[in-house]
Amino acid sequence: MKFKQILVRMTAALVLFAGVASASDYSTIAIAVGGYDLVSYQQTSGPKSGNGHNLATHEGNIYAFVNAKNKSKFEANPAKYLPAFGGFCAYGASLGKKFYGDPTVYKVVDGTLYLNLDKKVQSIWNKDISGNISEANKLWSSIKYVPAAEL
Repeated sequence: MKFKQILVRMTAALVLFAGVASASDYSTIAIAVGGYDLVSYQQTSGPKSGNGHNLATHEGNIYAFVNAKNKSKFEANPAKYLPAFGGFCAYGASLGKKFYGDPTVYKVVDGTLYLNLDKKVQSIWNKDISGNISEANKLWSSIKYVPAAEL
């Protein structure tokens, strides 16, 4: 199923989930991490697209899950599953920047999900994962609330 079809179905489910919304509200609905189930990244099957039947909200973001079990796991311990650096590219964070984090270009390191901009950037990040994580951790507190365009 194409991403747009999934997004349309999740949007319809979100309207049911969140209550009645006006037509103008539909353009502002976004599912975090491209609609991927955050719990599935840490399962042997790898990342899967969530669905509109299993949505959870955390800190203003809406997350989709493949099933109620994964949704419950997330709700019980969101910090365990949320991507590092707010879902921005881990390599970008190590440079003090905020780049888009592609949910299909990822690595789980010591139980933490890291996203990268693309495969090329990930290949650079992979050359020194621990060093890049360390540098990103140092810089993140100073850029966390700064809009990406200002970095």
